[in-house]
Amino acid sequence: MGRAGSAAESAAPRAHRPLPPLPPGSWLGLLGGGQLGRMFCMAAQSMGYRVCVLDPDPHSPAGSVAERHLQADYLDEQALREIASTCRASTTEFENVPARALEFLAVHGIVSPAAASVAIAQDRRAEKAFARECGLDTAAYVDAASADDLRAAPADLFPGILKVARLGYDGKGQASVASVAQAIGAFDAFGAVPCVLEKRLPLEIELSAVVARGFDGRSVAYPVAENVHRGGILAVSTAPARISQELAMRAIDATRRIADAMDYVGVLCVEFFVLADGSLRVNELAPRPHNSAHYTIDACITSQFEQQARVMAGLPLGSTRQHQAAVMLNILGDCWFRPLGDAQPSAAPREPDWSVVLRHPSAKLHLYGKREPRPGRKMGHVTVLADAVDEAVRVAAQIERELGIVRPDGATPSPGGAAGR
Repeated sequence: MGRAGSAAESAAPRAHRPLPPLPPGSWLGLLGGGQLGRMFCMAAQSMGYRVCVLDPDPHSPAGSVAERHLQADYLDEQALREIASTCRASTTEFENVPARALEFLAVHGIVSPAAASVAIAQDRRAEKAFARECGLDTAAYVDAASADDLRAAPADLFPGILKVARLGYDGKGQASVASVAQAIGAFDAFGAVPCVLEKRLPLEIELSAVVARGFDGRSVAYPVAENVHRGGILAVSTAPARISQELAMRAIDATRRIADAMDYVGVLCVEFFVLADGSLRVNELAPRPHNSAHYTIDACITSQFEQQARVMAGLPLGSTRQHQAAVMLNILGDCWFRPLGDAQPSAAPREPDWSVVLRHPSAKLHLYGKREPRPGRKMGHVTVLADAVDEAVRVAAQIERELGIVRPDGATPSPGGAAGR
C-alpha cells in the first residue's frame, strides 16, 4: 500500500534549528477539546506525554481523557499563563482558536503551527490569496465585504457559492447562489460579514493531501484520500485514492509547496477539487490533523495524531506507509435518530446497535465520547480495512446501510444540518 506515502520524505531548503527532544513525562498544551484533540491526547499519552487541554466546554471529548482540563475561554490570560508555565510545547486542535492565544503562548514556549500559519487558514480570503502566491490554482472568486461587491462581481462567477470568510466549517456559512439577488440574500442571511463568492466548478472528484513537517524542515506525506461530502459534511474518505500516481504526486507536491512557503511546522491538510481535465484547484487548508486522514490511525504505521505529537516533541517523523486499504465513514448524530428498522426518525435519541459494525472483523469503531447526539454532529467514525480498495468500499457501503447512514436503496436520508463540533 501507500503509493504516495512511500514517496514521501522531503527536506525543504529553509529549515528551523532542530529542537532537543522533549522526554516522556513532559507536558504538551492543546487549545481546543474536540474529537481531534481527543485522538491527539491518546496518541501523545501512548508515547508517555501528558496533555493539558484548554477548552470552555466542561464535557469536551479531549478534556475527558487529558491529564488536565482548563475550562476557560481561549483568550483567558490566567489559563494561557497556566499552559505556558506547565507545557513545554503547545498546539491547536482546530483553526478557529484565536491567533492571539497562540501568539501569547509563543512568547513563553514552543508553538506549532505558528500563529501566522493558523491566521491564513482562518480566513478564506487570505487562504486563497496565499495558494495563488504559491503558484497554485483556486476556483475563480472575488472578495465580498458588501452587497455592492456582489453587484460588481463578474457574471461568470454565477452559478457560484457564497462562503463566509471566517468561522465556516462542515458546510456552515455556505450557500449556493445562481444570481446576484440570491447572493445578496445569502450575504444578508449570514449577517453581512465578509465573504468570498466562488465560481461553482464541475468536479470530477475531491481529494485531500496531508503532510507532517518538522522543525528541521523535513516532511512526510500520507497517501492521498478521495472524499465524498453530503450536506457539506465529509461522509466517506477512501485511501489510497483511486487516481493515477501522477495526480496523487501533484497533490502532495502542491501541499508541500504550501507548507514550505509558510515554513509550516505540524500536520497540514490541503483539500483539492479535481476537474474533468485532471487539473487541481486548492479548496481549503487545515492547519491540523484532518477528518479525511482518520484512516491513518488503523491503516498506517504512524497516525497523523502521533505525527503531531512527534513534531511538538522535536522527535523524528514516523513512516507514513499504508499497510492496508481503508475506507473511513463518519458517524453523525443522525444515526441516533434513525434506529435500524424504524420507518420514521425517532424524536428522542437512541444508541445505535454497534454490533452491526463490529460483526465485520475488518471494521474499527471510534466513538468520541460526546454526551449529546445531534443531527449533523460528528459523533465518531468507522474505518474499514482490506487488502484491496474495492473490498473496503464494499464492506463500508454495507455498514452505511446497516447503520441507516444510507437507505437500502442507496439513497441518503435528508441530513439534519451541520451542528458543529
